[in-house]
Amino acid sequence: MAGTLPDWLGWWTSADYDVARTVLQRGFGALYALAFWGALHQFRPLLGEHGLQPVPSFVARTHWRDGPSLFRWHYSDRLLVAVAWCGVVLGASVVVGLPQAGPWWVPMLVFLTLWWLYLSLVNVGQTFYAFGWESLLCEAGLLVAFLGSGAVPVPILMVVAVRWLLFRLELGAGLIKWRGDTAWRDLTALSYHHETQPLPGPFSWHAHHLPRWWHRFEAVGTHVSQLLVPWLLLLPQPFPSVAGAVFVLTQGWLVLTGNFAWLNWATIVLALGVVDDGTWAWLGGLVGLSDGAAAASSAAEPSVPLTFVIVVGAVALLLLVLSVRPALNLVSRHQRMNASFEPFRLVNAYGAFGSVTRHRDEITVEGTLATEPGPDDWVEYEFRGKPGPLGRRPPQVAPYHLRLDWLMWFLPLGHSARWFTVFLRRLLEADPATLRLLRRDPFDGRPPRTVRAVLHRYRYTTPDERRRTGDWWVRERLQLAVDPVRLPDS
Repeated sequence: MAGTLPDWLGWWTSADYDVARTVLQRGFGALYALAFWGALHQFRPLLGEHGLQPVPSFVARTHWRDGPSLFRWHYSDRLLVAVAWCGVVLGASVVVGLPQAGPWWVPMLVFLTLWWLYLSLVNVGQTFYAFGWESLLCEAGLLVAFLGSGAVPVPILMVVAVRWLLFRLELGAGLIKWRGDTAWRDLTALSYHHETQPLPGPFSWHAHHLPRWWHRFEAVGTHVSQLLVPWLLLLPQPFPSVAGAVFVLTQGWLVLTGNFAWLNWATIVLALGVVDDGTWAWLGGLVGLSDGAAAASSAAEPSVPLTFVIVVGAVALLLLVLSVRPALNLVSRHQRMNASFEPFRLVNAYGAFGSVTRHRDEITVEGTLATEPGPDDWVEYEFRGKPGPLGRRPPQVAPYHLRLDWLMWFLPLGHSARWFTVFLRRLLEADPATLRLLRRDPFDGRPPRTVRAVLHRYRYTTPDERRRTGDWWVRERLQLAVDPVRLPDS
């Protein structure tokens, strides 16, 4: 059933967010495709039947209420591959606009499928999926599902829901910093962060060596963009568009200076999704583009199916109820960071870097073929993203997420890591799937006789050291983190 809405529901739709809808749907379609592509290449060695934290064992000791997942009914590596490929294909279909060309319920079903399949990965992903951007992708995917297609106007309730998500994402990150570490309050945090962040990028060395006044300016800018600017999202236009522009600029700097998986890119998509068509038309005019938004707004407004109104209204009411605990979390002195308050991850709490490490300690993994190894017999495995060889420039890997490398960063911080013991065993077995997670296997597929883990302290080279040596890092050996281990039958 379709038709014109009654006058008292005239507020329900908006003709001002057609561009925003396109950006949100295609942007998160791309991020879902990327996330499932990563699962194709990493999930099985990390969490598969013979992974470091096998899903079947996890499911056997936990309950469905702890995390609903397709894989609680059955898990196999073959099913995982089918799910991941399904996610890649559906995400790519949204990028090219296929579901959006149909009725309103077609993109809804596509995004709900993406949401459920990815939630199924996250809720059995354990340590390797315990990141805030996993919940962010789930929550954003659910919101975007109810934006409809080109056959219906954009529902204003979902526009408000996107603003509410972006508000919590930015303000939560700002509050956790202000409450969490004196380095943020005395404006010294960015003097350390570019060097000690989990996975530095190609320009992180350069950012670290910027003047001290610039690092203080970065810290002030962080507080302004995350503590003050989010409030603009609660005001009428053009204030949300201004906030979106600020977030795009600040997140762009983070993209340039670090590797935070798709967190920054998801935030950029959300920020672009709060910009109205009038602002897009104005920006287009500045660069000489025709006013397509104005032409679109002059066309007849599409009819609104009553079913669409009821579905979106019910979802908005559910999100409103579920927003109570995340809202209270924002004002709590004991604010939780990157927390979900219900197992479907519909409305979550966010935050990042509530504390900043002052030194960079790294676990390096070494192996040897020698029966009685001497000091020169040990050679080092190289990881894809984390620091290792001193002369290797930190690579750009985001928005791709290197899960093993991120977990390696947490090891020296004292996080529990039973998976690391299994990881060392897989190296001793020369397990091909595990070795494919690495950048270089020094033994070319041969099993080493012994492996060990060494704790090093890394720091960036100074500009003078870099000119003399060509290295990006200097490191000092601190101690053995794990004594040499062998397989029992060797």
